[in-house]
Amino acid sequence: MTIDAARRIPVMLPALGEEEALAAADAVRSGWVAQGPRVAAFEAAFAASVGAAHGVAVSSCTTALHLALVAVGVEPGDEVIVPSLSFIATANAVRYVRARPVFADVDVATGNVTVATLDAVRTSRTRAVIAVHQGGVPAEVSALRTAADRWGVSLIEDAACAAGSTVEGRPVGAGALLAAWSFHPRKLLTTGEGGMLTTDDADWAARLRRLREHGMNVSAADRHASAQPILEAYLETGYNYRMTDIQAAIGLVQLGKLGAIVAQRRSLAARYHELLADVPGVVAVRDPGHGRTNFQTFWVLLTDEFGVGRDETLAALAVAGVSARRGIMASHLEPAYADVNPAPLPVTERITRDSLVLPLHHALTEDDQHHIVGTLRGLIHR
Repeated sequence: MTIDAARRIPVMLPALGEEEALAAADAVRSGWVAQGPRVAAFEAAFAASVGAAHGVAVSSCTTALHLALVAVGVEPGDEVIVPSLSFIATANAVRYVRARPVFADVDVATGNVTVATLDAVRTSRTRAVIAVHQGGVPAEVSALRTAADRWGVSLIEDAACAAGSTVEGRPVGAGALLAAWSFHPRKLLTTGEGGMLTTDDADWAARLRRLREHGMNVSAADRHASAQPILEAYLETGYNYRMTDIQAAIGLVQLGKLGAIVAQRRSLAARYHELLADVPGVVAVRDPGHGRTNFQTFWVLLTDEFGVGRDETLAALAVAGVSARRGIMASHLEPAYADVNPAPLPVTERITRDSLVLPLHHALTEDDQHHIVGTLRGLIHR
């Protein structure tokens, strides 16, 4: 078979345009391109948008997760429960603090951990849980928060993909102890690279701002703004996890578009659901009963009824000019975690083996979606 050169449908495209370019250029022309006033403005605006009191901008969601674990006091040898079904950064952050990642299974419909899957692997050494809002599908946070309080562990929310998603009528992140966010180009709101921590705790926010800037007790922006010299002190070992004002300028523009981006993605997802309704053996991600997803990722799970394996399906889509991707990875199956011997994770292994991600982005057309679903339908009728 030959690849359809006349049609190439990318799996994703960042929704960036002239407004973002002008905002970045304005930041460059201002002469202040490092962490500064635009970062502060972006922090405040983003935190308000997710119903949190404080935002702390950082260089990535991975660094946000690292700082969150430091903030809640995870120490070497502690156990932190994470879903294996997540980008490997979730588990890696646990190793950054020399703690032990313990992998929990997930719910097959949402790809998220539940109270039951966490409790199945919880021990007396469990210090924290990282619950991922997988692909933008909100986890059932009320139940998770109640259980974490009962167990005496800290619940950190990995909301990397969840900007614009809601749970129980509120934005994902509202009421979270700590929530970590990503602004990578695959996310709905992008700054190129970058991340954020949100929290309602003012003391934690102040410490997190120090930690992202080498443990310094006064920011570089405040020192430069002062008419008098300020002799800074370094209160603890910190990190260089700062965001630039160029990134924040782009983020502020993107934040203003987030509602429209989510609405468009939900409309595209609804069309996928309609088109896939008569394709047997394809189970598409949907809103859970407790919330609404932003459809950052549109994944489908192939059942035995479909009759064609995931890898063969991906190959056929590629021949048709469709850039689909394998579904969410399982970290415990990667070489980096070969030394971990997890409890059985049957749902995780099923999802990572049998799921794939279909294209979903602002430039996707109705004709594109008909072509994608038609290719899937053709596989079971050949």
